[in-house]
Order: sequence, then C-alpha cells, then structure tokens
Amino acid sequence: MHYPKLLASLLAGVALSALSGVAAAESLKVGYLPVTGHAKFFVAKEQGIFAKEGLDVELIEFQNSADGLNAVVAGKLDVGAFGTTAPVAHISKGAKLKIIGGIMGGDAAIVTTAANAPGVKQVADLKGKKVATVRMASGDAVLRGALKDAGLNWKTDVQIFELKNPPAVIEAVKSGQVDAGVVWGPHDLRAEDQGLKVVIHSTDLQPGHPCCRLVITDARHAADKGTWEKFLRAILKAEKFAAENKKETVDAIAKYVKLDKDLLWRGYYSPYLDQASDPNVKGVQHFADVMTNSEFINTKPDLASAIDPSIYRKVLDQLAKEEPKEAFWKKLQKEFKEKNA
Repeated sequence: MHYPKLLASLLAGVALSALSGVAAAESLKVGYLPVTGHAKFFVAKEQGIFAKEGLDVELIEFQNSADGLNAVVAGKLDVGAFGTTAPVAHISKGAKLKIIGGIMGGDAAIVTTAANAPGVKQVADLKGKKVATVRMASGDAVLRGALKDAGLNWKTDVQIFELKNPPAVIEAVKSGQVDAGVVWGPHDLRAEDQGLKVVIHSTDLQPGHPCCRLVITDARHAADKGTWEKFLRAILKAEKFAAENKKETVDAIAKYVKLDKDLLWRGYYSPYLDQASDPNVKGVQHFADVMTNSEFINTKPDLASAIDPSIYRKVLDQLAKEEPKEAFWKKLQKEFKEKNA
C-alpha cells in the first residue's frame, strides 16, 4: 500500500470536514461618513466585533449623506448610515427603504467668523445672510425648520448654498463667501481651532434630534433578517465598548478620520453628540414633520412602514438576557421604550 498517499488523503479529508463545520463570514458593504459620530463602525471593525458576529465588513467612505443614500438605493451598498434628512427625503418620494437603527444624533452646529459671531445669537439673525450647508445633512433640515419657526422663509429670506462636505463649508465661511455655515462634528471643533465661532448648536434648535440612521432597502430587509440581527448586535456591542474604552475607541476612529487624536477625542466624547444606536421612531417622525412643515420636502412620508425597530429590540433583549446584571443594556431597554412606544 502507498501509506504516504493514504495518510495525505485522510488528513485532507479531516481538514475538509473541519472547514465544513465553520460557516463562512457573510460579506457586507457598509457606507460611512468620515466623522467621529460613525465611530461604532470603526470600533466594530478594528476590535473584531463584526467578525465575531460572522460578518466580513468592508467600510466604504462617502463625503455626504446624499451620495451615500443614493448608493444604498442603487444596491451598491448593503447598509449605510446617512443623515435623517436623506432617507426621509427619499422615502417621501417613494423609495423602498427601511430604517433599522441609528448611529448617532445631534452633533451639528452653525459657525461664523469671530467678527460676525456677535450678530448671530438666534436663527432669526440669519435673515438676509448667505449660509452654506452640506447637501442633505441633518443640520441643514434642522436649520430650515428653525427658520420656519422663527417666521422666516428659507427660500427667500436666506440664501442657502449646498456644498459637498464640512471642510468646504468651513472654507466658505473663512473666506467670506458666506456669512455662516452648518457643519457636523468634529468639524465644528476644527472650525473653532481655525478661528471661527460656534454660535448655535443643532440641539438648541431641535433638542434630541436624530442624525444618521441605519438604512437598508426593503428587499434586503425582507430577505436577510438574520444578517441585520448580527449587524445590530455588533453595533450595540461597539456602542458599549466605546463607552468603556476611550483610548481604543479614538485609536479606531483615527484609522478612518485623518485628524488629530485630541480633536477626535473631543469630538466623539462631546456633550452634543448622542451616541445611541436606537431607531428612535418618535424622533424620526418629528424630524419628518419638521421637514414637511418647512417645505424641505413636499410630501409627508409614510414612516409607519419605513421604520422597523423590531430587529433592534430583539437583539438588545438578547444581549440583556446574556448579561442580566449589565446596567448598560437595561439603560438602553428603558430608552427604547421611551423613543419607540
């Protein structure tokens, strides 16, 4: 007998058998913005949390929510976190999308030059001014809603210029091309470091407002519930990790957001950034009402069918059951009832 060949054959069979018992990781393309608020993606990737949940995640960068959401709609991304404005606007036009969670809230601000700052104490002071925003940004929609509440028509009383990203807004303000600009964190801190002034925070105008939502298509929602359970488990574990491990979290952010680590630290652990992963049905519905009332969108969206908080609730309850003494999960369960009842 050819013992070497027989032994090789047996070993190959054992190896194949062992491999067949290990499920291959599921590949996902995840869209993100290069901002501190998206840290949970970076933490889940760098700390191996996605991998432990059986996911092989490719993170794909976008400069604004409009471009990112278009990629989700076109099927070029499996999931992405892009504003509240962008998904609400798409849904109002009939796009078949599902919001299954969030990645952040708040964290936008209006900035001006130091010379102009004393003249902008409230949004009404922007009448007759030129204001730069980022296309389809949450802060943009918050501003337009606040202008409406202040009795101003953003179409005629203010000149709004939609730019590609926060750095472009900062440069427009610094150069005097516009009187004020709307940016998101940590670019508000970058603006201050460059001599500009934060005059109004978005949470001053719409307290507790949601920002980037986790968005998938209806088709992926219907076909891949198990995938999104694994994905949201990873996001929730990353939220807990980030709350407890600040240095490692900032190290993870720094791999995707090429800014000074001190700036990233101040940006992510800012009192103006809500780090919750909760779908926040009430918050999104209110946000959509503001967009409709301010005529940012022409048709009120059907959000009852467009937001599914059940997957998030299921995995949160799983994690709480796995760690029954963990106060972090109990806190999130309490918040879920408040935000989604």
